[in-house]
Amino acid sequence: MRVQIAYKTSVPRNANMAKLQAGYLFPEIARRRSAHLLKYPDAKIISLGIGDTTEPIPDVITNAMAERAHALSTIDGYSGYGAEQGEKKLRAAIAATYYADLGIEDSDIFVSDGAKCDISRLQVLFGSNVTIAVQDPSYPAYVDSSVIMGQTGLYQQDVQKYGNIEYMRCNPENGFFPDLSTVPRTDVIFFCSPNNPTGAAASRDQLTKLVKFAKDNGSIIVYDSAYAMYISDDSPKSIFEIPGAKEVAIETASFSKYAGFTGVRLGWTVVPKVLLFSDGHPVAKDFNRIVCTCFNGASNIAQAGGLACLSPEGLKAMHDVVGFYKENTEIIVDTFTSLGFNVYGAKNAPYVWVHFPGCNSWDVFAEILEKANVVTTPGSGFGPGGEGFVRVSAFGHRDNIIEASRRLKQLYK
Repeated sequence: MRVQIAYKTSVPRNANMAKLQAGYLFPEIARRRSAHLLKYPDAKIISLGIGDTTEPIPDVITNAMAERAHALSTIDGYSGYGAEQGEKKLRAAIAATYYADLGIEDSDIFVSDGAKCDISRLQVLFGSNVTIAVQDPSYPAYVDSSVIMGQTGLYQQDVQKYGNIEYMRCNPENGFFPDLSTVPRTDVIFFCSPNNPTGAAASRDQLTKLVKFAKDNGSIIVYDSAYAMYISDDSPKSIFEIPGAKEVAIETASFSKYAGFTGVRLGWTVVPKVLLFSDGHPVAKDFNRIVCTCFNGASNIAQAGGLACLSPEGLKAMHDVVGFYKENTEIIVDTFTSLGFNVYGAKNAPYVWVHFPGCNSWDVFAEILEKANVVTTPGSGFGPGGEGFVRVSAFGHRDNIIEASRRLKQLYK
């Protein structure tokens, strides 16, 4: 039945919104999960799809947030609007913890409500007249925000790519690092390491090549280090470990996957003062203007939690949580390996990238949901380079991970 339209405004729709394909990946997965539950109301679904943390936030962190919250009920403890760039103590603690000896100053750090939000603020900073490159596959927010900003052409169904975006293929054959000699120049390069979804962490040598590539081309790297604490080998945890990176890179990071802050919302972005636009204007000055216009600063309660995260007790607690998820990753890897699948990622990230050669990713997703009641993420949702793979998240209670592994062994034995 067609719905009668009683009234419509004269305001034209943003043409860039019309370019977007279907729904954003994770709400689409949630929709299919809900449809499955309607069909099978008694199904006990285990979600290893969206990368949402499941373990409780450590007490040392929540106690600090509770204390700050209670203080807001007192004359002396009340505070209203804070600095848009973040509280001085927290900016100093982030610089000291993650960027000691890398030449990053407290004032280079902008505290935010999470890396995803900062990616969109950075897109507003760059505007609609820049060209971008992304890893293929990669986190969908880079591409979708680029489309919304008007940086891209139309979606090309035959190749499953948007026009005017450079997709840098990252696959097992090239060690999940693009062949930069074949990549045309773009203004901005989005690069995530450890990568979501493949779990691959770029080596020092690879990142040195990336920084040189950006410098040779006069490009800016937006480096997403949201999973850096999961690195267990000698891969760099920050792009600023690479000499010269401060002149060509911005880094965005988050407490989400370290402290279970996916709902609390707290992250940061580093914009070095020596990073300049082509006219010599500091990028940080414009980003500061964007932040002051679009944002009122991260919640003071969340920032109290962030400060507690970076205390000695908080750091230990975060490492313990990360260690727990890494043990989950090992269980998932062992499961798929024992079934004869080729598995990637996992070592330096909470994601396992499983290859299903010759298969359609959404078909594999549907089969695993239908027959095992386990939610995964289809690789093609991260770009055409993800076709034939599924991402399995290690965020889950241990008994759920073990039960999901049992069901998967039953399905693929």
